[in-house]
Amino acid sequence: MLVRSSVKSLLFLALLLVTNVDAETNVEGDYIVILESNVPNREALDPSFNITPNSQLDPVLNYLPDALSYQPSAGIEKGAADLRQRIISGYTMPELNSSYTGAHEAWYASRPDYMKRMIGRSQRYLYHIVVEVEKRGMPSEIALLPMVESAFNPVANSRSKASGIWQFMPATGKHFGLKQDWWVDNRRDVTAATSAALTYLQKLHGMFGNWDLALAAYNAGEGTVQRAIDRNRKKGLPTDYASLSLPDETKNYVPKLQAIKNIMRQPEVYGLNIDKIPNRPYFTKVIAPEQIDAKLAASLAEISYEEFISLNPEYNRPVITETGNAHEILLPVSAANTFKLNLANYDKPLVSWQTYHTKRGERMDKIAQKFGINVSQLREINDIPNNKKINGAQPILVPLGNKSNESSTIDINSALNSTTADVIENTNENKTHTVKPKETLTAIGRQYQVSVKSLMAYNQMKSPNVKIGQTINIPNSDFINQPHQQKQNEKSTVRNKHSIKTSGHEKRATKSSSYKKIKKQDV
Repeated sequence: MLVRSSVKSLLFLALLLVTNVDAETNVEGDYIVILESNVPNREALDPSFNITPNSQLDPVLNYLPDALSYQPSAGIEKGAADLRQRIISGYTMPELNSSYTGAHEAWYASRPDYMKRMIGRSQRYLYHIVVEVEKRGMPSEIALLPMVESAFNPVANSRSKASGIWQFMPATGKHFGLKQDWWVDNRRDVTAATSAALTYLQKLHGMFGNWDLALAAYNAGEGTVQRAIDRNRKKGLPTDYASLSLPDETKNYVPKLQAIKNIMRQPEVYGLNIDKIPNRPYFTKVIAPEQIDAKLAASLAEISYEEFISLNPEYNRPVITETGNAHEILLPVSAANTFKLNLANYDKPLVSWQTYHTKRGERMDKIAQKFGINVSQLREINDIPNNKKINGAQPILVPLGNKSNESSTIDINSALNSTTADVIENTNENKTHTVKPKETLTAIGRQYQVSVKSLMAYNQMKSPNVKIGQTINIPNSDFINQPHQQKQNEKSTVRNKHSIKTSGHEKRATKSSSYKKIKKQDV
């Protein structure tokens, strides 16, 4: 039982000391806080704070409960309508009596909007994690650990390079089979990282014999915890979690989970209202083509690009590729059949990107201009910093389809070169478009089904580069259907019916069109 007066006295003895704070955003634009870690080999990305012995807290708020009474778990309620109730029914870890827990409860409880966003994000992933935890016979509160690690931000990254909802470090991720290369980072793969995290936690539990120490080792590293245990043994001191001398971040780690547990169990006593979390799968796995644009995959599933990325955050590039093998993507259960049906009926190429081999001394701005893409976007897609020049020949990813004779001229999204049928159907009478941040002429053309060449001609542009706030006049049917415009489109249509012969690269036909396959060894 927690008594309000004792909680207050403990809180006033603690200090909220947050140094070197940065803000990160998730796919929905919510900010989460990155704290500078005291742990040398790992930094947690955490929305809460760490309590230190020399601390001082803001006044305790009135929402702290006078008392809390907990009912013991009576078996897992797998059939509960609310997933939260299913999780609570599976709590089996001993309650942690820590002076830090109340302070973390206060932190979370004082931020209802933050809690609402975090729990809202968790609904995409939580059912899957709960099922996997139950399959392994682990305490169900382990499913809440990503709330401490990343606030369920699927693209969370810390300064120490931990990544994903489970915040795997690169070396640890590789050890547990999470591939990290130019194309993909499976530390952000929701299902793969969950499997790896649970396997790691089970290993740590086997090493240390209880979940508090296993969680401490997950945060600080098994070596750090083992050394702390050895020190206490030599001094004849207890070796439980609360008795060990651990980094401040690790001292706070398990209490944060305990605070989350308490709030999830009785949110009303903290003045919080937690919406019902449906106790059913949110996503399902769907076999994807060998290569497909991420934006096209989202479009075929009839979901937003942001939703698609939130379920498939592991892909580093705009092309989802698995050369030589079919592979799976995650989609909302409600969108899976829609994707399959639309994909089966889609008769255009599936990618709009290709590899381009740069020449010695070639400038990024010239390459960007050649392929009709903003230079900053080109650098971002290829992880080339602004201050870095191209050193010799190297492969990079560029849009598929433009005026370079060395690369394919096919544009699978029909933005650069609309077909004759697209031209005839286009009306766009007296329309204008204001350029938004990070928007390109290619994207504008795709939106209005007009080629980049038509947009440039209609607006008397010498370059496809655009600026934020610039007004683009959209060509109407009369202009597009002029003989010289149709002739350009017909040429594009003819080119699209033939494979591109490129030395050293395979070719793959996609129904009526073909494209140059992006090979992993090229990049």
